Amino acid sequence: MNWVSLLSIGRWATHWRATATEGIAAAEDRIALARLEWAGHRRSLALLALLLVLFGALALVALLLLSAAILVQFWDTPQRALVAWILAGVWFAACAVVLALLVSLARRARDVFALTRKELAEDWRMLKEQL
Repeated sequence: MNWVSLLSIGRWATHWRATATEGIAAAEDRIALARLEWAGHRRSLALLALLLVLFGALALVALLLLSAAILVQFWDTPQRALVAWILAGVWFAACAVVLALLVSLARRARDVFALTRKELAEDWRMLKEQL
């Protein structure tokens, strides 16, 4: 007597083997998508870091020279202290703006791997429906 065919174990094993193969192929696709997104994101982060350092260095030199020129212009006047405080306030405001932009950029960074997360969420939803 053939117990495998009698209990339909062969059909059940074939079904689970096909399901596992399909699951592995889907996982490989998701990993490939994550790698593509990471490569694109890594390139943009490297370029952003390079441009940020370059801009920061150039802006710092330019603004320090501008501040020195303004102080020299008002050095022999009674408004010397006022101008120094105004320059300090402008620098503080510039720092506040840069900090706000950095916080905004950090919040937008949450959208990294959006396509991968969407695909994985869809896969999870479909898997729960099948169970």
